[in-house]
Amino acid sequence: MGLFGKPKHKELTAAELKAMLDRGEVQVVDVREPDEFQQGHIPGALNMPLSSFSPNKLPESQGKILVLNCLGGKRSGIALDQCGVAQSAVDTHLAGGFGAWAQAGLPVER
Repeated sequence: MGLFGKPKHKELTAAELKAMLDRGEVQVVDVREPDEFQQGHIPGALNMPLSSFSPNKLPESQGKILVLNCLGGKRSGIALDQCGVAQSAVDTHLAGGFGAWAQAGLPVER
């Protein structure tokens, strides 16, 4: 959390992210480790594990908003902190991570 109990980073709910994906507005970058990613991920997500994450290796956005996710939101927050230090424009992640996505009954790619 940031100041005054507000989230430190921009957060999307699973439903908001799904709607944006359906409109072609976002590219999801999953910062979980490859074994976690292979067990299930948001359809179309790219895997860039936090263990080797570098903001300057993020894909070109192609006009889309890059949204980070992990299992619960902690690792994507750490990755967003790194983006902030690198002065990257990436500042959004999935609230509750992949766990929230799966809990919402949204599609999972394996």
